[in-house]
Amino acid sequence: MASYTKIGFIGSGKMAGAIIKGLIKTGFTVPENIIATKSNPSGLEEKSAELRVKVILDNKELVKASDVIFISTKPNQVLGILEEIKPFINSEKLIVSIAAGVSINKIESNLPVGSRVIRVMPNTPALVGEGMSGMVGGSEANENDLRYVKTLLSTIGKCIIVDSEAQLDIVTAISGSGPAFFYKVINEIARAGEKLGMDYEKALLLSIQTAIGSAKMAMNRDISMEQLISNVATKGGCTAVGVDCMNGYNTEKVFYDVIKSTTEKAHALGQ
Repeated sequence: MASYTKIGFIGSGKMAGAIIKGLIKTGFTVPENIIATKSNPSGLEEKSAELRVKVILDNKELVKASDVIFISTKPNQVLGILEEIKPFINSEKLIVSIAAGVSINKIESNLPVGSRVIRVMPNTPALVGEGMSGMVGGSEANENDLRYVKTLLSTIGKCIIVDSEAQLDIVTAISGSGPAFFYKVINEIARAGEKLGMDYEKALLLSIQTAIGSAKMAMNRDISMEQLISNVATKGGCTAVGVDCMNGYNTEKVFYDVIKSTTEKAHALGQ
């Protein structure tokens, strides 16, 4: 049976760092079981102190010492990394890629036959412990692999397993790119308040906290999203006027077009 004890991160940037900190903070594992690499020696000791784990320069040494290997570099570096580590990969090691747009087929075809691969799309709110990740397994990844990685990623937020890699493009659009869309909505609501005569920072706080509270109510709902809307937008009230205004602009189509175009771009990048 495969071991999941030693976890390595090729690349120790912000996303890898968020995952490492989550693993330690939640007690998922101890710092001694984690190792990471940096691409250059500058700031090596500082990075190790920041993450509280061993940080080295040698990717090959990391692979030899790890049971689970996260590929957490920039997408354009992945093929070079795979070529470097390929001689040290076998079916006992689990490869987890968080590199956006790099397909499972591309990863598997650059590793030995039988390699166990999982592709993950995390998002930046992982940096504050509120991440949303989607993941899918490759041809050799088994149920235990998927269950393990889902539990691991739950240390930085929430995680779902999707049915196919094509759906990972939708994950990219909704949660990978989604923070920018929500930031835009939050900011434009605040700017509207400013234009109506309120101080921008006060309007922004109103918008941000309302978004947080609304998201928490949506997460913990025992009714449909439509009912949540109706509960606030009582007939004849001011909220109903605002919802009617949104419907008049056909915001359903606006957001569909946003997610569709982003999904198509994510798919194109993976080809």
